[in-house]
Amino acid sequence: MAEETIFSKIIRKEIPADIVYEDDQALAFRDIAPQAPVHFLVIPKAPLVSLGDAEDADAALLGHLMLVARRVAQDAGIGDAFRVVTNSGEAAGQSVFHLHLHVLGGRPLAWPPG
Repeated sequence: MAEETIFSKIIRKEIPADIVYEDDQALAFRDIAPQAPVHFLVIPKAPLVSLGDAEDADAALLGHLMLVARRVAQDAGIGDAFRVVTNSGEAAGQSVFHLHLHVLGGRPLAWPPG
C-alpha cells in the first residue's frame, strides 16, 4: 500500500473507532456513515489496497475476512440476513484505498443494490 489511509491510523489506534472485533489479521468497527441499521467495516491489518489488487497468496486472508464478517453479523444479531459488499477501485465507489468489507443488515436489502 503506497498511501497512508484513515484505516491505517485506526489499526494503529491513532484515530478512535467503535471496534467490535479484533484479532492479529483483521479489525471490524462500526461505519461512521451507516447505510443500514447495522453497518460494520471489516479490514485486514495487512496493507492491501483493494480486492482487485489481491493475489493468490492473499486467499487465506480474504477467507478470514469473510469469516470475521459472519462473526460480527452474528454478534450483532443479523447472522441470518446480512450483505457483504466491497468496492474495488474508484469507478466502483471505493473512497478509502485499503480493502474493506461492508457488513450491512437490520432491514430488508433490495436488489439490485445500485
